[in-house]
Amino acid sequence: MGALSHLRVLDLSRVLAGPWSGQILADLGADVIKVERPGSGDDTRSWGPPFLKGAEGENTSEAAYYLSANRNKRSVTIDFTQPEGQRLVRELAAKSDIVIENFKVGGLAAYGLDYPSLKAINPKLIYCSITGFGQTGPYAKRAGYDFMIQGLGGLMSLTGRPDGEEGAGPVKVGVALTDILTGLYSTVAILAALAYRDQHGVGQHIDMALLDVQVACLANQAMNYLTTGNPPRRLGNAHPNIVPYQDFPTADGDFILTVGNDGQFRKFAEVAGQPQWADDPRFATNKQRVANRAELIPLIRQATVFKTTAEWVGQLEAAGVPCGPINDLAQMFQDPQVLARGLAVTMPHVLAGSVPQVASPIRLSETPVEYRQAPPLLGEHTEAVLGDVLGLDADAVGRLRNAGVL
Repeated sequence: MGALSHLRVLDLSRVLAGPWSGQILADLGADVIKVERPGSGDDTRSWGPPFLKGAEGENTSEAAYYLSANRNKRSVTIDFTQPEGQRLVRELAAKSDIVIENFKVGGLAAYGLDYPSLKAINPKLIYCSITGFGQTGPYAKRAGYDFMIQGLGGLMSLTGRPDGEEGAGPVKVGVALTDILTGLYSTVAILAALAYRDQHGVGQHIDMALLDVQVACLANQAMNYLTTGNPPRRLGNAHPNIVPYQDFPTADGDFILTVGNDGQFRKFAEVAGQPQWADDPRFATNKQRVANRAELIPLIRQATVFKTTAEWVGQLEAAGVPCGPINDLAQMFQDPQVLARGLAVTMPHVLAGSVPQVASPIRLSETPVEYRQAPPLLGEHTEAVLGDVLGLDADAVGRLRNAGVL
């Protein structure tokens, strides 16, 4: 039994932020019912290639993108633009603890599926709305996508090579990080609302915005600006507050050096064969190293090219200096620590025999994550859910299907 196995979640969301939150709750044991459009479903089902391969190497209908955020859920197809579909979703909401949706502001009100409408039939309902800009403000009605928010929210002003260098310019993060972080924050908010409901017996509306999350996650860079009034600039792989803390070339590639304090810098200087760096007044403390970054970094680069990445990593780890290689995903999934932690798992899948998944990073001693259900086929559980949750028999489901509601 998972930690949340007593809960039912109605997941009306699609693409990534909402489904990511739903998957976390599902991994923790909740019964997550994913409501999708008949015939097409979640947009990401068609966001390929790549697609999951079948037994003969052929593409199946399941895009890898969709498979990343929908395991442990049950898929139901309901057309809630129709009155009968609206009724079904309301009945499911009445028997649920949580609703997750990411429609435009006010988009579900026309169907009677907004928070005030569902609260009237289920006062204990926790209703999480995820939008680009939130329920209020001048941008509230705008659509918001991760890439756009990375730019508007300041992240891309910090990511990429510095002005003046070859290849300079803003760069987005290589995954939809704002969506992922919004899914995580949404999950935290849902769990907080559950804790409040346990004490007071009432649910609440959660207003989550990608822009809010992006700004909040600027962390030290936001504070660097707020405390100085100077907008931070792109530094490539360098750190604005710690030196040396970036990538360096080696004899056969590159590695990452992350010196976090002055003691580590002294150890690094010794391994690099330059112990005098640690006593040089320009470099002896982190404050001085930040101020004299332009002098120190070229000296380090001149030293690191004489050893291979493996040599640097081995010698620095032995000295207690944090460092590591720059792996591609093939190398990463073969890393001994990644293998030891079981970060890749395989689940049975009806079309392909099996489907690979990235494991949940949540490790609970008493209620560990369970991998119960591969990301579902479109509408795979429609009959089962309508039967066991709403008590509809096969004839009733058949009539709804013939009417185009399912």
